[in-house]
Amino acid sequence: MNDVTWFYNEDEAKKYSQNSRMIEIQTQMSERAVELLNLPEGEPCFLLDVGCGSGLSGDYLSEEGHYWVGIDISTAMLDVALDREVGGDLLHGDMGQGMPFRPGTFDGCISISALQWLCNADKRTHSPPKRLYTFFSTLYSSLSRGSRAVFQLYPENSEQVELITTQAMRAGFSGGMVVDYPNSSKAKKFFLCLFAGVTGVLPKGLGSETADQSVANQVQFSGQRSRFKNMKGKSVKKGRDWILEKKERRRRQGREVRADTKYTGRQRRPHF
Repeated sequence: MNDVTWFYNEDEAKKYSQNSRMIEIQTQMSERAVELLNLPEGEPCFLLDVGCGSGLSGDYLSEEGHYWVGIDISTAMLDVALDREVGGDLLHGDMGQGMPFRPGTFDGCISISALQWLCNADKRTHSPPKRLYTFFSTLYSSLSRGSRAVFQLYPENSEQVELITTQAMRAGFSGGMVVDYPNSSKAKKFFLCLFAGVTGVLPKGLGSETADQSVANQVQFSGQRSRFKNMKGKSVKKGRDWILEKKERRRRQGREVRADTKYTGRQRRPHF
């Protein structure tokens, strides 16, 4: 069973959708995502909401006069969306298996708190780099040229950010990470802003004018692939710290993990 579908069972889906604090947060993040889409003013657009859940972000899209299609892996969340009679069309699907839409269908895409789930290997057959590439490549195709896709996400670490942006770049996108309020532990938010078919100017993160110069509020990338030519679909591995963090994460999941020793993460000599 996928971690997302397990976490958002029927009871949790209803609680999430009725929590006034969650509704407020979801609305604020949806408003910011739509702002970063930079849509034509006063024109209704046809948008895709990836990981739409119970339709809270879709409610904001409808209020703004847009038409939308939502896709989510959790049937419990989609059932709540149906009960709430949201304004968009709903589709059950796993984003890691790709977007099943015709080329150039949408004028833009938003996603709130969903993209980071693709970094988890919930099944033995799941490869996060491959699932991310499948998602981004099919999303790229389904967007009209010159449009944008904006993802609000909660990355675990910088390696996860690099993994996500690398696969987006391989799929043809340009763009980068916009960080709102980089100096605030509570208000800090990550938005991956992607451009389809054009190279746009990356928006500035909110609160960046008061940010410490040492804190980056934008991480930009382009179509240059030379840095990643040796990755071949493999996830980014960064020595001892990365290995220890991965082992600790597996322990929290209840898996059997070898004990840490002084040899953990040590570079092995080549065999001849």
